[in-house]
Amino acid sequence: MIAVKDNVSGSIYGDIMNDSINEILERIRQLEDRLEDEFEKSRAQYEVKLRGKIAWFADEVVARQRAFKIRYPQFFRRARLLHILVAPVIYSMIIPIVLLDLWVTLYQQICFRAYGIPFVKRSTFIVVDRHHLAYLNAIEKIHCVYCGYGNGVFSYAREVAGRTEQFWCPIKHAIRLRDPHHHYTKFVEYGDAEGYRGKLAEIRKDVQECESD
Repeated sequence: MIAVKDNVSGSIYGDIMNDSINEILERIRQLEDRLEDEFEKSRAQYEVKLRGKIAWFADEVVARQRAFKIRYPQFFRRARLLHILVAPVIYSMIIPIVLLDLWVTLYQQICFRAYGIPFVKRSTFIVVDRHHLAYLNAIEKIHCVYCGYGNGVFSYAREVAGRTEQFWCPIKHAIRLRDPHHHYTKFVEYGDAEGYRGKLAEIRKDVQECESD
């Protein structure tokens, strides 16, 4: 009798907890919509026009931007010697980054087909567009291309890893993660053995039905 009561109490508590999580997720979605509205206002302020995923400026805006370009003599005078000396180290990361990009792409092409998980689109996460800005010199544009590609690859790999984790091990950790991927909210609680066994198929189906980014 006590066991039955405990199971009922646990079930009620789980339902309440799920409702609370769903309410928080809905608030997050609303805040994301508001954030996108603010981004739109910011783009309008700086006269950014979008054609699909391509940004452009009117000629007069480009002319104003060019006035802020730093010429090379001034650029190098401002540069710290230590930053110049360590530049080969940061750019040497291009090798593991490219390998990660290739390996993650190959991985999802093989494994996601087997798991029935939709592919993650690289173009959603790897965005290289800041080199079009007229107020950047060539060196700054190279920096921006490199940063955009490198951070994009890491975000791309994180999403592939997150979908894989939801399929194979959708269990939350005992301690709080600082910035978990967005799939993490769907995982079962640490120690919830019944929930894991009962919801694993449902959680896997959820990631199999997610939209390609």
